[in-house]
Amino acid sequence: MPIKVFLRDTPQRAIALGTETHVLIFRHSPPTTASTSTTSLPDSSTAPRCIVEFAPWEDVDMREYRSLPSLDIKGTLGLVTINNDVFICVVTNSKKTATVRPGESIQQILAVDFHCLTRSDYDQLLYTQINPFPTDDLDPDGYDRSSIRGDSSLDHPCLQLKKLLSGGSFYYSSNFDLTKRLQDRPADATTVAIDSLDAGYLWNAYMIQPLVEFRSRLSERKKKALDDSGIITSAIRGFAATLAVPASSSPARINSSGMPSTMTLISRLSCRRAGTRFNARGIDDDGNVANFVETETVFCTDQLCFSYVQCRGSVPVFWEQQSGLPGQQKIQITRSPEATKPAFDKHFDMLSKVYGDIFIVNLLSSEKPGEAQLIQLYDEQIRTSQLNEQVESPTDATASEHQHLRSVNYDFHAETRGPGGYDAARGIKRFIMESGIAFEYYLTEDIQEAVHSNARRQSAYGQNEVLKQNGIFRTNCLDCLDRTNVVQTVISQMVLEVFLIQQGEDHPTSDFWARHGMLWADDGDALSKIYAGTGALKSSFTRSGKHSLAGVLADVRKSAQRFYVNNFEDKGRQNTIDMLLGRLINQMPVSLFDPVNDWVTAEVGRRAPEYTSSSDVNIWIGTFNLNGKTTGTAEDLRPWLCPKKVDPELGLPEIYGVAFQEIVDLDVQQILSTDPNRRHVWEEAVRKTLNSNAQKQGGEEYVLLRGGQLVGASLSVFVKSSVLPYIKNVEGAVKKTGMSGIAGNKGAVAIRMDYADTSICLVTAHLAAGFANYDERNQDYRTISNGLRFQRDRSIEDHKTVIWFGDFNYRIGIGNERARQLIEKGDLGTLYANDQLNLQMVHGRTFPHYSEVTPTFLPTYKFNIGSDEYDTSEKSRIPAWCDRILTRGDNLRQLYYASAPLRFSDHRPVWGLFRCTISVVDASKKDEIAAELYNKRRAIVGDRTANTADDNSDYDELYGYEAVEEGLPPASSDKRKWWLDNSMPATSEVDAPTHNHIPNPRRPSNPFSPTSEPDWVRVEKPFAPQPPPRQQQQTSQPTNATAKSLPTREATTSATGTSRPGLDGTAASETDDSNNTTRTHHLRETLRKPAPPPKPNLLRSASSQSTTQQANRTAPPPLPEPRRKANASSSTANGRASPAATAPALPARHPRASTGLMDEGDGGEGLTDWIPLRPQGQ
Repeated sequence: MPIKVFLRDTPQRAIALGTETHVLIFRHSPPTTASTSTTSLPDSSTAPRCIVEFAPWEDVDMREYRSLPSLDIKGTLGLVTINNDVFICVVTNSKKTATVRPGESIQQILAVDFHCLTRSDYDQLLYTQINPFPTDDLDPDGYDRSSIRGDSSLDHPCLQLKKLLSGGSFYYSSNFDLTKRLQDRPADATTVAIDSLDAGYLWNAYMIQPLVEFRSRLSERKKKALDDSGIITSAIRGFAATLAVPASSSPARINSSGMPSTMTLISRLSCRRAGTRFNARGIDDDGNVANFVETETVFCTDQLCFSYVQCRGSVPVFWEQQSGLPGQQKIQITRSPEATKPAFDKHFDMLSKVYGDIFIVNLLSSEKPGEAQLIQLYDEQIRTSQLNEQVESPTDATASEHQHLRSVNYDFHAETRGPGGYDAARGIKRFIMESGIAFEYYLTEDIQEAVHSNARRQSAYGQNEVLKQNGIFRTNCLDCLDRTNVVQTVISQMVLEVFLIQQGEDHPTSDFWARHGMLWADDGDALSKIYAGTGALKSSFTRSGKHSLAGVLADVRKSAQRFYVNNFEDKGRQNTIDMLLGRLINQMPVSLFDPVNDWVTAEVGRRAPEYTSSSDVNIWIGTFNLNGKTTGTAEDLRPWLCPKKVDPELGLPEIYGVAFQEIVDLDVQQILSTDPNRRHVWEEAVRKTLNSNAQKQGGEEYVLLRGGQLVGASLSVFVKSSVLPYIKNVEGAVKKTGMSGIAGNKGAVAIRMDYADTSICLVTAHLAAGFANYDERNQDYRTISNGLRFQRDRSIEDHKTVIWFGDFNYRIGIGNERARQLIEKGDLGTLYANDQLNLQMVHGRTFPHYSEVTPTFLPTYKFNIGSDEYDTSEKSRIPAWCDRILTRGDNLRQLYYASAPLRFSDHRPVWGLFRCTISVVDASKKDEIAAELYNKRRAIVGDRTANTADDNSDYDELYGYEAVEEGLPPASSDKRKWWLDNSMPATSEVDAPTHNHIPNPRRPSNPFSPTSEPDWVRVEKPFAPQPPPRQQQQTSQPTNATAKSLPTREATTSATGTSRPGLDGTAASETDDSNNTTRTHHLRETLRKPAPPPKPNLLRSASSQSTTQQANRTAPPPLPEPRRKANASSSTANGRASPAATAPALPARHPRASTGLMDEGDGGEGLTDWIPLRPQGQ
């Protein structure tokens, strides 16, 4: 969608970004004079403020705007303040460099412009562009300085930022979230939700934050319109490129349609500890490391999509290195190991939450003293990491290690010193292959399902997640550039080979690997230029797989270039990066406010009952531990899925949540990988059973909404086809806990959705086994609850309705014989009183704030297969309620909780039926109310972006004002007093009679003191200089000084050539015949009525009584006789006089009729007749 820039010069400068349907308008709001009054509004002048408005074209008057002659822009990167001037950054040129999936394109930023919102001085410097042809007029960064018009000595304040952002290292996408890897974003998202971006990779986060906050206060309809417009642009820094792979070279040939495949590489450089090579090293106290990059390899065909992520980052200890000659760049450790540990743990805790388990590949050389010292400190921190803590088992004295953080020290230089050269780096595979298989990769496949709707057969298309990556390799050398590039290329190739082998594909051709190497070489060069200023060393090997003499010579040249850049240019580059990220001292962000929309949003929330309704839906939940059996797919599942005991009046459930555990045999080979075929078989069996029962009862067809699997645990959600329009934002997530999170034999699978306007999360879990391992089960719950995350970092507990179900493995804490006796007697109460889960929940040790209906069915574990007899094997397990359903949410009511007599497993399946109250928002009614409130509020405050008042006005602060009690006026400020009618200003601008008149210095400072001195005295001057043109933004600010102490200021001739009323009521010319100059003075004087009326208690202009009250208003009391003649009083411009700087005491508020204090009055027409009164007692 094309975006144009519009500019309004007068009456106040404003900039608008317009699409075909909407316009986003910015207007600078100058800071007001600091107030010392205790009744004034809070001082907000510390940060630059701008009024912003987002509205459809038809709602905005754009007649005073002109379109700038530049080409269509791509969007805005945000706002920045430099030297108290506010600039809007817009992307003016870009090119497409990558396509991840169909409809997901990535653009490289090639040029930006900065438009000043506060003044026009820099307009002539807007279009300074990069000249691609070499000339003598180019600066070192390639900018053509000869094209600048006007004063060549005036540099644009944003020139360095412009060079940085136009350098080709920044990328954006207007149709998907580029800050997140493929696994962490939904496939069906067509717009970028600004508030869900990952700030760690969002390089314009500082500039865009005001717009994000502004967007958060908009209605949902306007949020969507703003997102769809593409005006707000999110940028990453790093690399992105896509290469097409012809069908003849593509290794994915099974089920191939013959269409080309694509290979994409995306590198996201973190902005948390951003900087240049010698200015950013090691770690900071927040756990952020220098040169941290997440690199994602994506390979897509027309049937499936593969993604694999790895990362790099500086050694996470506190260390520094000074630039200098080679051999003199000494490494200095700046903190002790004890002082380093908190930051180290923070870093890897963050990585663990995002990626899962971590395998460190350390490429430092033990032969270099500085690097050897870093290796020693690194290994020490890994050994003591909290991710590798010892957890004591309560059942035996042995300790099991939870190795979530592993490492290998691989001396790259030593390993590649032989005749094999850099090709010997492939030898690292023997150290990492096992973890590479265990970490898996992210894989989706296209699915097509037939749906019967309204007696018609339709096809539904979607994507099914087959696998998810659950671990990451973290590679580092000293700079995390050259050696790291080579090894990460090897890791990417290794995982691609594993993927292709598991898919049963042939070995890739050399052309395929050549394209893969080309992408990684370009990526290494791009990251090296960002961090070190030159391309990467060893890139010739990465590109071609061979190390040649030309490559050696190229590396020598790059090393010399790095020396120059690091010693002479890095300081300036670092300063520009800090400015972009908002890290300079005293750098203030821009404050955006949209007062009308803020008020409307709050008011719409208060009126929620008018557009919100509720309805009830039934949710069926079931869990079944299959014990690895496959014969059950042929069994009759109706006793479990469609129990006869359910009241037919309830109808068929709208949602089915079906969970299986041990869907496969959990042997050593299976627990390290996931086989989705078994889940698909069970999903088909469940779907057939549900639809067969629905057909018999004349109900609707069920369709698979989404499925997920973690090795043996799976979760599938089926819904009626008729409720699909009400379901949105469906997401899935998994979390491993088995074998310290490395294996998938234990863990959880979760699926969340929004049903209408109610969020629902279904979680199935298979927790640690063992009679006495309840502490480990409690820990598994905490791991899942804290670690499982959906999009936008949404946790399980962030949902309105949460249902946990699965094999929780909690046992009954009594003897085997006693338990079986109680079962025979039917004494379930005693069994439940000794149930581990019940006791742990009562003591608050697990599942806080969850509840469970007391089971009325027999324990579901462990049975002899094929019978109703409990375990008679040698182990003779104690019967237990291993299979449970827990809920959280005040909108849930459980109707049934039972087990089903399916006997092909050693567990019995458990099911529950719930009545869930769903909130339904009438979007059209909500929008109607919002539009009504918007129009009403805007009529009161006027056009927010067309304010024609002087720049020193503080009336912007009244937009969206909400009084403590409706009808009460706003608090007073320097320029506004609550007791003055019709928004009378507290200060006035007074013109002298002629340019030779000045305020009489002999007049008393108190304007009410009797005196015979005139207001003005005439002073002859030899000459009067021509005044400079008055600028719109630089108006004089009123002060508390009297006329005696105020300095005189030159005033300009009116642009319209009109005359103002003089002091005696006649028209006085604004120009003087002799020298065409006038003088303007600012006086603060007191103007009072005979007595201020009491402040009203209620003044409900919007109430039903307002019409009656207005009809009964009384006229204000008449003015008293003047104490002084008019020509001796303090004069005011336009017939206005200044009120007192100090407010009279507020009378006590009590219910009473309207006094007319805030009535319309005379509109200022008769203010020239107001006579200052002498204060009482004089």
